[in-house]
Amino acid sequence: MANKNTKIATTATESLKLLLEEKFFQTWRKSGAIEEYLGKKGYHFSFPELGMALKRAKHLTRKGKQGNYEYVQKHPFTNELKESSKKRR
Repeated sequence: MANKNTKIATTATESLKLLLEEKFFQTWRKSGAIEEYLGKKGYHFSFPELGMALKRAKHLTRKGKQGNYEYVQKHPFTNELKESSKKRR
């Protein structure tokens, strides 16, 4: 049975946020490595869906040329950001 605290992503965008929380994007990662890592976790998004999510992710930056992009986080992930946004509401 799944743990109640286990987060499950239903979209490619949500899965990228989970990877950010796991500190996966602290170093430059190619899209193939991202797709492989997500596959090991049980997420099998289509390449166009994952590519669009990577392109639109505001917490990532990319370098390279078309078909050979690498991605890294723009700033470190902290739980303080989540807690401060909850307090404002």
